[in-house]
Amino acid sequence: MDKILVSACLLGSPVRYNGSDRLVEHSLIALWREQGRIVPLCPEVAAGFPTPRPPAEIEPGLLGDDVLSGKARIFEDTGADVTGTFLLGAEIALETALSQGCRFALLTDGSPSCGTSFVYSGRFDGVERAGAGVVAEILSQNGIDVFSESRIGELAEALDQRCSPV
Repeated sequence: MDKILVSACLLGSPVRYNGSDRLVEHSLIALWREQGRIVPLCPEVAAGFPTPRPPAEIEPGLLGDDVLSGKARIFEDTGADVTGTFLLGAEIALETALSQGCRFALLTDGSPSCGTSFVYSGRFDGVERAGAGVVAEILSQNGIDVFSESRIGELAEALDQRCSPV
């Protein structure tokens, strides 16, 4: 059975940078839990970040794939370079997904780790820009289909297609 790596904050864990969650209450989440498909993970906490912690963003104009290739860094709003910890979180997420049989991931958009369709500008100004974070990118590069919480229906369709007889 294909499993789904899910950002722990989407499941109600208060692990976001500000100590909050982004709980998604959806019947599909409940169904997938009952089926034993959900593998919860906060890559940032798994890598050692505390909760709460200062907000962090990828350098302006660059994205998760740039961080993975060493062309970009991730900074907290304090100016601290936290790239290494974010890369560790990405590696932990990939190892977890592969070891648990996750073919899909449901990640929280906007995060420098888990953003799937957008991240923030890198200027701590609240401006969104298209692109993926380091976890979404490393998972995608390794054949795991990633979806944001706003695309849960598309994830359900992809899961159904994988489970249907050919």
